[in-house]
Amino acid sequence: MMAQPLYAIPGTVSAPPPQAERGDAPDTPAATVAEVLAQTRVEEVLDELDRDLVGLAPVKQRIRDMAALLVIDRLRAHHGLAAASPSLHMSFTGNPGTGKTTVAMRMAQILHRLGYVRKGHLVAVTRDDLVGQYIGHTAPKTREVLKKAMGGVLFIDEAYYLYRPENERDYGQEAIEILLQVMENQRDDLVVILAGYKERMDTFFRSNPGMSSRIAHHLEFPDYSLDELLRIGDQLLAQQHYRFGEGARAAFDAYLTRRLTQPHFANARSVRNALDRVRLRQASRLFGDRERRFTREQLSTIAPEDILASRVFQSVAPSSPAEEHPR
Repeated sequence: MMAQPLYAIPGTVSAPPPQAERGDAPDTPAATVAEVLAQTRVEEVLDELDRDLVGLAPVKQRIRDMAALLVIDRLRAHHGLAAASPSLHMSFTGNPGTGKTTVAMRMAQILHRLGYVRKGHLVAVTRDDLVGQYIGHTAPKTREVLKKAMGGVLFIDEAYYLYRPENERDYGQEAIEILLQVMENQRDDLVVILAGYKERMDTFFRSNPGMSSRIAHHLEFPDYSLDELLRIGDQLLAQQHYRFGEGARAAFDAYLTRRLTQPHFANARSVRNALDRVRLRQASRLFGDRERRFTREQLSTIAPEDILASRVFQSVAPSSPAEEHPR
């Protein structure tokens, strides 16, 4: 157990973190890029990112560039070349289901392995976790979240909801001011990632120049193409030991083609939800044949009818335009 907290939240007593607690630096500092990669195993995380996430080529390249900067900074420190701690706070913009949270988790691992944060954990929150509903409630809520996130990465989804200028009695600005202090003063022990829709995040930054000036890296997450969504579907099924049977993948292609034109499509999230419903239909189909001894293959195979039963194939549009989860 550590005798003193390794964080400094505005309004609390703190002490600077002992250097010995940070990272897993060996006794002999690395002198080459290869040695840094071997000691930190950071390349394993980058390879996992490439393997586990379909598409997102610009995002993956940006993460690799940031990792390269941190590796070189480590080598510069070995040669006594002074450099200020890099600002690593980020903004992830894009539509839902484009991998923002997953990439944030990988980023936390990279920063930890390179010794830039102590723990490498991710704390994901929204406005409700930070902002109180009455006077005096916001500061302790925000400080508690920051306390949990110290030594890792704080991921604030839909960060623009922190700022509501139309409401005079809104307490989001208080949370923003506390965040700004910590992002500046504790940037060597906490990385903050703000996420949300691009247009709304742009408006948020224009309204909060102090926050904008502290964000060094802006990553845009593109929507997935139809082919990429199909590959995501293949991966999700394989992870759960399922597979598309004959004609089923073509049926799922047709499903996605229709679903893409409907409201509230959420990229990989919608693919996952759709496959959950497909598995339910497959289970119901098999359940009806109670005396049959199923083979492993039969229990693992998705048939076209499990997909074509979805309402997206009905000619009549759903009665509610706001329906978010077509079955």
